[in-house]
Parts: sequence; C-alpha cells; structure tokens
Amino acid sequence: MTTLKLVGGFGSPYSRKMRAVLRFRRIPFTWIGRGSPDDVGIPEVPVALIPVLVFPGEGGRADEAMIDSTFQIKRLEKMFAARSIIPDDPAIAFLDALLEDYADEWLTKPMFHYRWKYAADIHKASHVLPLDRNPIMSREILAKMSSYIAERQIERLRVVGSNEVTTPVIEASYRRLLGLLDSHLVSGHRFLMGARPGASDFAFFGQLSQLAHFDPTPAAIAAAETPRVVSWVSHLDDLSSLNVENVPWPSREDAVEVLRPFFVEVGRVYAPFLIANARALANGASEVRCEIDGLPWVQQPFPYQGKCLKWMRDSRAALSPADRAFVDSALNGTGADAIFSAPA
Repeated sequence: MTTLKLVGGFGSPYSRKMRAVLRFRRIPFTWIGRGSPDDVGIPEVPVALIPVLVFPGEGGRADEAMIDSTFQIKRLEKMFAARSIIPDDPAIAFLDALLEDYADEWLTKPMFHYRWKYAADIHKASHVLPLDRNPIMSREILAKMSSYIAERQIERLRVVGSNEVTTPVIEASYRRLLGLLDSHLVSGHRFLMGARPGASDFAFFGQLSQLAHFDPTPAAIAAAETPRVVSWVSHLDDLSSLNVENVPWPSREDAVEVLRPFFVEVGRVYAPFLIANARALANGASEVRCEIDGLPWVQQPFPYQGKCLKWMRDSRAALSPADRAFVDSALNGTGADAIFSAPA
C-alpha cells in the first residue's frame, strides 16, 4: 500500500490537523519533523510552509509534494474511499467546509496572538519549537535559535492581525468559541459533524492543539473554563480506533439546528473581516479597517484570505440550485450569509 510522508512540526496547527486526518483515515504515512535529520530529499514546494504532504511518484516519476491542508484533504479523498471526512451530501459538505475555513483562517489569529504576545507563551514557544526539530541541540545553539524565532514571529503578529487595537476582539472570540464547543459537546454531539468527524473537526482540533494544549495562557483559560474541550482535543489527536462503519452524517435538519451557533460566530467575527480584507485588496489599500463585534479592527491586508473568500463563493455557486437554496436558508440571519452576499 502507498505510504505517504507528512513533513511538519508539533507546534504547527496545520501539521497536527493533517496528522490527525491521516491517523483517523488509517492511511499509512511517515511523520517527518521539519528541520530534523530525516527531513532530506523532500521535493520542493511553491512556498516554504508546513505541513508538506509527499505522494510517491507513479511509473518511476519523482515524488510529488503539496502544501495547504484543505487541498491535501481533497486530494486524499480522491485517492482513498474509506473513512471519508467530507459528508456525502453536497450541502452539508459545504457547511463543513465553511467551518473548516473559519478554523483555519480565523482561529489561527488567537493561536498566533497568544503564542507571541505574552511572556510565558513567548518563552515556551521560542525554546520548545526549536527543540522539536532537534531535542539534543546544545544550550548555546538553543539560545541563539530561541532569540531568532521569537524576534521573527513577534514581528509577524502584524500580518496575522494581532495588535493593541484587535486584542479585545481576538481574545473574546477565543473564549466564545470554547463556550460554543463545550455546549455542543455537553449536548451529546461528539463532533461538529455529529457522530463522525468532518474536515471542520480536524481544523478546529489543529488550532486547539496549540491553544488548549501547548501555549500556557490560552491553555490555562481552556482548562479553567472548558475542561471538556481540553479532553476533546486529546481524543481528536488519534481517532484511528473509532468505528465509523455505517455511521451516518447528520441530516440537514440536525446540521442546521446544532451548527447554527457556530455560524453566528462566523458571522460575528470572520465574515466582516473577510469582506473588509477583500475590499482592501481590491482597492490596493495598505490597511484593513472595519468594525468587528462592535469594536475597531485594523491590520494589513492578507492576500491568501482574499483567495479563501473567492474559493468559498465559487464553491457555493457550484452547488445545485436546490442545494444552494438550502445552504442560503441555513445561513440566513447568522451573519455568515454576508460572506456570499456582501460586495467585496
């Protein structure tokens, strides 16, 4: 059977996301730490990001590598049929993809914010992350690497959108998300997609593997306020033993009912940012300025998230008229519907 390679890092939410996906789907793979002694001979990728998923070449061709967890998941769905993480109903799959995008592109803001804003988090990340690559490096090299990583990542806070203006929005949104997920779980729903995990579950897990488990400040918040979420993250890390044979995806009615609070949150924070970001990109503006949750938001434009908006709109347009009508009805009044209706 084909054995894939996943090149990533323990401190990377997208690496953890994809490792959990491969584990759940029981797809044979080799985990390779980025920058470790085993990280050799990996094909080049367009942008130096992790995780890198490497597929063995066919017919004597060289191995092929790709980045971007969303597209990695779609590629795997075409290659392997068993234990799918994309619902078979196109409309439910669309809703799942919308939540995946929110987790990938909005929850990464609190993840990066907490890690590189507060002293305890900076100290842990700047010292542990280089050791993830090489746990036996000397103290002298570790000191140099820690300083380099901290300076480089703190400088990148402006790219993510973490600053004194946006801090209240980011931190409030993290606490609300914890509460939403806690209420979802206590109501008897094991995953966002019901009795089996979808792509959105793994996207939430990826960000929370850092927020609720690694970084001291947000992890302390999660442990104090929503210990159930902390436990959920532990479970999601390896679901290879979960039996999903003959386990159905949620019905349309159930999905709309249980997921609506999450879509309200998407509409509350992510939708206004996406639209303002797209407008800034279209106008060549140097800053994104808008109001999120009644508070000011300012950051530099983010080109990739402009692409995310286009991809989501294209996906909605590709639905059948009936499926599109269902999706529009499900999102109506949540604020998330603005993603597909507001001019950008």
